[in-house]
Amino acid sequence: MLLALVQCGGEGASGPGAAAAPAPSAPAAPPPAPPPAAASVVTPAPSAVPSAPPVAQVPANPGMAEQAEGDEHREHHFGGVPMLIALSIKDLDLSGEQRTAVEKARADLLTKMEPARAAGKDLASVLADGVAAGTVDRAKADAAVNKLVVQVQGLHDASLAALNQLHSALTPQQRAALVDAVQAHWEKWKEAHGRDEADDHQHRPGYLLALVRELGLSKDQAEKIKSNFHERMSATPQDHTHKEVADHVAAFATAFKADKFNAKSLASAKAANGHMARWGATRRARFLEAAAPVLTPEQRTKLAQAIRDRANNSGGA
Repeated sequence: MLLALVQCGGEGASGPGAAAAPAPSAPAAPPPAPPPAAASVVTPAPSAVPSAPPVAQVPANPGMAEQAEGDEHREHHFGGVPMLIALSIKDLDLSGEQRTAVEKARADLLTKMEPARAAGKDLASVLADGVAAGTVDRAKADAAVNKLVVQVQGLHDASLAALNQLHSALTPQQRAALVDAVQAHWEKWKEAHGRDEADDHQHRPGYLLALVRELGLSKDQAEKIKSNFHERMSATPQDHTHKEVADHVAAFATAFKADKFNAKSLASAKAANGHMARWGATRRARFLEAAAPVLTPEQRTKLAQAIRDRANNSGGA
């Protein structure tokens, strides 16, 4: 029942006047001695070794680029749609004259995310402490998620000037390219957060695959984590259609491609950003809540440190 992943060079001399006598023929060389018979080697039977528990198998070709990109999107609970826009700017083909203005707009977007980034670090600290202890405190985790959501909901209003500046700096073709990139990053974000609790056999680039790779989970551990996570998410169902975000991304696409743009007109931003933050952060919290009791002490220590390291690097839990 486990994901199939739990399964990514001479003549003789003569005297004067004498008749030439035939040269004696050289004696035939004795035949070579036969090689010595090879000594028979007796290989001792291997001694019995206790069998180790089966290890969850990582697929031979797990799609490393896809996995890395999925990891990036999973760490960005604190950015909402503005983070998708910031990621998309990196995909644009800019002239030298444009680059200064566009990079300034991108830097402004990232600066406005600092309060949400700090809230993401607080959530990461709560989760890391819980993993290290073997039990994630749901009340503490949910309180940290709520604080994160509040900060992410305010991102759009804080970023109005940066978004308007970005629109002014781009050509119509570049604005269309940025919209396409935002929509592509949104699809990748959904896939990265995925459905690790789903009862299928796909090698999805989800968090379970990441744990299999990083911690060397056994097959039994991976099965238990998946089952635990399924139970928790069944009790707290989520809207997999992401309607708030889909509607906002569509509205942003239409508005941003137009000749005139006012970011303030996008009233759907608050709900979309809040949904992304709550969706990603809640699933991460529930997943770690499901995983912590299943891990060995060494695995818990390693995972807790990884959560803290990632939070310091990206700001997300």
